[in-house]
Amino acid sequence: MHTSSVPLYWRLQKSKYGLFGTKCLSCNTHFYPPKPLCSECRRKGRVVEHQFSGKGKILTFTIIRTAPEGFEKQAPYAIGIIELDEGAKIAGQIVGPFERLATGKRVRPVFRKIYEDSDDGIIHYGMKFVIDGKS
Repeated sequence: MHTSSVPLYWRLQKSKYGLFGTKCLSCNTHFYPPKPLCSECRRKGRVVEHQFSGKGKILTFTIIRTAPEGFEKQAPYAIGIIELDEGAKIAGQIVGPFERLATGKRVRPVFRKIYEDSDDGIIHYGMKFVIDGKS
């Protein structure tokens, strides 16, 4: 059973649904999730909001066959680390046929159902990744 903090939900909504992070104007490092301070430049850096394209490549992945509580109906499913074109790394579910999964494959973001919260059936949506048809 998932329970969500309403304040946390609203704080994360922009970054989760719009793939907003931050970018340091001093060293051009990108961060997801957003950071208030550049970990490369420290206080010398000037950090601004940045919307990621969501496009990138699979660095690594695994197939979850025994899912945690609340995700049992989705198993088996793939989770991977995606390196976004801007350089930030993000973990996410990769949807599509397992036989197409491979490191280095190009992916793009899709907006999909993540899970249902409790027996009330409140549906939470978010970003997942699908293998680009060209790769």
